[in-house]
Amino acid sequence: MAKVKKNSTLYNSIKTLLIKAKNQVVHHVNITMVLTYYEMGRIIVEDEQKGKYRAEYSKKVLEHLSGQLTKEFGKGYSTSNLEYIRKFYSVYSSRIPQSLIGKSGKSRKTHAVEIPQSLIEEFNAPFVLSWTHYIQLLKIEKDEERNFYEIEAARGNWSVRELQRQFNSSLYERLALSKNKKAVKDLARNGQVIENPTDALKHHTVLEFLELREDERYSESDLENAIINKIEHFMLELGKGFLFEGRQKRFTFDGDSFFVDLVFYNRLLKCYVLIDLKIGRLSHQDIGQMQMYVNYYDRKMKLPDENSTIGIILCKEENKAVVEFTLPEDNKTIFAKEYKLYLPSKDELRKQLE
Repeated sequence: MAKVKKNSTLYNSIKTLLIKAKNQVVHHVNITMVLTYYEMGRIIVEDEQKGKYRAEYSKKVLEHLSGQLTKEFGKGYSTSNLEYIRKFYSVYSSRIPQSLIGKSGKSRKTHAVEIPQSLIEEFNAPFVLSWTHYIQLLKIEKDEERNFYEIEAARGNWSVRELQRQFNSSLYERLALSKNKKAVKDLARNGQVIENPTDALKHHTVLEFLELREDERYSESDLENAIINKIEHFMLELGKGFLFEGRQKRFTFDGDSFFVDLVFYNRLLKCYVLIDLKIGRLSHQDIGQMQMYVNYYDRKMKLPDENSTIGIILCKEENKAVVEFTLPEDNKTIFAKEYKLYLPSKDELRKQLE
């Protein structure tokens, strides 16, 4: 009896097809659930407004409705979830035109929200995240900030945990603090758009996932090793378009060897990004060293169609005066940014924004 040869290509092709189909089914189930909850929220809100319920009475109505739905359809219809469903419609009521879901014939007061049109156009759907994502988004009070995280979660395919982490690390505030007023408004409409080096920079970098303590002694080598061990987390913190090339990249001239701590390539900016780690206060020697690294990569490594190399010095304490007087006024390639080993205070960052 002839032996049947294993056909890995056949298996992998069918496996890929099945995984893709499964993901599409899950995606469509999630979208259907979100749209269903949106319609449920509309019915609840219109019923409340029709009856002019007081807050206390409205809560009793939801508790009664929760009991009925749970008895008929099982878990998932707790009073708290119904309250989220009601808030979901109130916040996003302008996301779907009334002509598509039916007009009630009566005017209704709804919570106005600026729709991130770029999100709808890009994904061709009014809602693209899971219900669990939207529960997290509903906890964000400011419309602009909520829109920003919705866009970034969709484009970055963030898990709910990653969405929580980016919100807790104050990504929106840290990006906004490095931009002018117009650019801050653009964050809410379009998310983070990377067109030049400064677009990729935050006010400071948060490395709480390294689990290094502020009050303990550690070396630059310890910091580098911790980053390498959590490289996926570090790249998410860096932002969009980063590809990791290597650590301690060596180059030599005139018999002397030099090592760049971390080397990345950003496919959106089309350039190398060099990162040097400093555990102390920034000095002019640090800037001079990075300038040499950038010059070497520009002259020896980058291709003619690539953009100028970017150098980022991650330091424990930034020295703005040293940066100002060491670098030229039109500097667009070398940046010094502080890192923090703990999540920043959102209230403190918001006060800086205001």
